Amino acid sequence: MTTWTALTTLEDGDRAAALAAALEEMEPAPSGIGSFEMEDGSGLWEIGAYFEAAPDPVALDLLAAEHGARPFTVSELPETDWVAKVRRDLSPVVAGRFFVHGSHDAHRVPEGVEPLLIEASMAFGTGHHGTTKGCLQALDRLAGEGVVARAVLDLGCGTAVLAMAAARIWPGVMLASDIDAVAVEVAQANVAANGLEGRVRCVEAAGLDHPELRAGAPYDLIFANILKGPLVALAPAITGSLLPGGRVILSGLLNEQAEEVIGVYSSLGNSLAHHAKIGDWSTLTMTRDPCK
Repeated sequence: MTTWTALTTLEDGDRAAALAAALEEMEPAPSGIGSFEMEDGSGLWEIGAYFEAAPDPVALDLLAAEHGARPFTVSELPETDWVAKVRRDLSPVVAGRFFVHGSHDAHRVPEGVEPLLIEASMAFGTGHHGTTKGCLQALDRLAGEGVVARAVLDLGCGTAVLAMAAARIWPGVMLASDIDAVAVEVAQANVAANGLEGRVRCVEAAGLDHPELRAGAPYDLIFANILKGPLVALAPAITGSLLPGGRVILSGLLNEQAEEVIGVYSSLGNSLAHHAKIGDWSTLTMTRDPCK
């Protein structure tokens, strides 16, 4: 079936959400709508809608003007076997000892790895993005150095792949939190699919201000694979939730943003232990000063 997309951008998250809500009232109604902050450091928000019939260009122009957005770009998409495409594009990912795969590649899991079953979904974190892979490699590196973390938080967890990876190699119950209710549902399904129920607890929370997250602190390790803005805003709370000598793995960063984030976390008493780059993306491993 042929579908159409309509995409635009603007510079404010609240206006992006308002435009996304207004798109729901269009005729024909979109079959799907989304808005998210772009990861290129521009500060722009992208708003997109999918239609099963050609959308009204005049209605789109009026909505864009009303909300201060750029004119929509409308594209017709050819009929695609999306299941086959996902299976083709999302081949297994190897990150240290971890082997991230979909169910269609379960027969390809080699001996001697820690398998993680993650299906492509609406939640971020299938292991294919450089930031998620960087976090898995950082975790593998810490484990290889003899680190054992029993209190772990995966902040902004998406699919919960990082919390599950920690549960594969360390004892204890790992916490995984996300501000998005859909991500939490996806995370819970992944935990069950990987046989880790009781080992990974999924929580819907904004930042670290949640009773379960406060009760779980202080942490040996916190993953924060989010964007630069939230990483900077949450730096005091993240640092304050770490044990002295605890680690934080930070990602969701473009390479050119890394130095600013290092500076912010260093000013709060964290030391850079490792800086890895995969393509355009950086992953930082930092240690809280034992004296702080």
